[in-house]
Amino acid sequence: MPARRHASLTVLALCWAAVFFDGFDVMVYGAGLPYMLDDTSFGLDARTAGTIGSWTTLGMLLGALGCGSLTDGLGRRPVLVGCVLAFSVGSGVCAVAGSVGVFGAGRFLTGIGLGGLIPVCLAVVAEFTPAARVPLATGILMSAYHAGGMTATGVGLWLAPGHGWRWAFAAGVLPAVVAVPLLLRFLPESPGVLWATGRRRKAAETALAYGLPDPAAGPGGAGPGGAARGGAEPGRSGGRLRAVAALVGREHRAATLLLWLASACGLMLVYGLSTWLPQLMRASGYGLGSSVGFLMAVNAGGIAGMLLAGWVASRFGAVPVAGTWFALTSVSLLLLSVRMPVPVTYVLVTVTGTWLYSASTMVYAVAGGFYPAALRAPGLGWVAGVGRLGAVLSPWLGGFLLSRGHGAWGFPVFAAAGVVGAVAVVLSRLVRRGPVPDGAPGAREAGRAARTA
Repeated sequence: MPARRHASLTVLALCWAAVFFDGFDVMVYGAGLPYMLDDTSFGLDARTAGTIGSWTTLGMLLGALGCGSLTDGLGRRPVLVGCVLAFSVGSGVCAVAGSVGVFGAGRFLTGIGLGGLIPVCLAVVAEFTPAARVPLATGILMSAYHAGGMTATGVGLWLAPGHGWRWAFAAGVLPAVVAVPLLLRFLPESPGVLWATGRRRKAAETALAYGLPDPAAGPGGAGPGGAARGGAEPGRSGGRLRAVAALVGREHRAATLLLWLASACGLMLVYGLSTWLPQLMRASGYGLGSSVGFLMAVNAGGIAGMLLAGWVASRFGAVPVAGTWFALTSVSLLLLSVRMPVPVTYVLVTVTGTWLYSASTMVYAVAGGFYPAALRAPGLGWVAGVGRLGAVLSPWLGGFLLSRGHGAWGFPVFAAAGVVGAVAVVLSRLVRRGPVPDGAPGAREAGRAARTA
């Protein structure tokens, strides 16, 4: 048992490193953007910067949708390595880009890799972690995203002022050098995928080494009786169409649409602030160094918030926590629109991060407790997928406001998204029909939801 526990921790550590670099490459754009806008020789303006941010999130949407299907045939490890290479190469293109168009293409490629990586890592960690520890492992894994974001901010503050913004993006090539060899050498392939692709002896050996169910077993295995935990399911195409019809059918339609709206608001907040927080703070009168430093503070709050939200939701339920977190995000954003002393603002920004990032995660926990078992996976997939539309919209919206000289409206507009998210998530519970399936939503559902998001 200790050896198996050590093996599962190795998987978690490898995926943590991959997600760390994912967070780095997401946040490095926001950290480097103020310096890019000040670089008149490059020719980037606020509106185009917002459009490029939307290209990045569009790439993430395509990556999330495409990589989920590729893992069934290619396996999780090759797809994960491909995602790391994609966003590393994309960051390298950004570092050497001679024009805004080439830079935008680099960010789009980066987005494809970023969008595919986290869902694959969540699935891998869920499969190789004992079921009782999946919520904790998920929280630890997602803390890597914010740790990477904090590092990106630090690199931006360290390199960009003296050496130029390109060096911050050049640092984004490191994952290809550091993470890829480790993943290829030490990350195991899913026993379910190994079995499905005919490598049955290897599937059995991997399952035994990591204490997973025998892939040749019936229920819960990957053999004739069923699919391994996280493996492919037969009849998936037809099942997906029936599931989508059920999600928007009479019984679930109202709550489904509200959850989609709440998810879009949550990701609008996450990606809008990740892209534009430094510039919005500059528009409020703060200096360049402090404005970029606030991005580090909001990510520090995000780490604490991920752990706090799951703990509170396990006691009070995901619906009240999600609604409260959205509302507190709105209040915090409105306060940020008021000029305060820098130390006070750092505290407020950190507190804002505590609510902001985990509010969107709690939407998945609500959905995980709302849908019956047969609809839970497709329901969560569509909540996460439609929510990406908010991620695509928000960078463009921030750029539009700043380019028109309306930067002061940025925080109130994003605060409004928090209000809409709070109302939508609370109403989703009020309009649902019948009892909550499988018990009240809490940390258990949050873990399942995060694996799908």
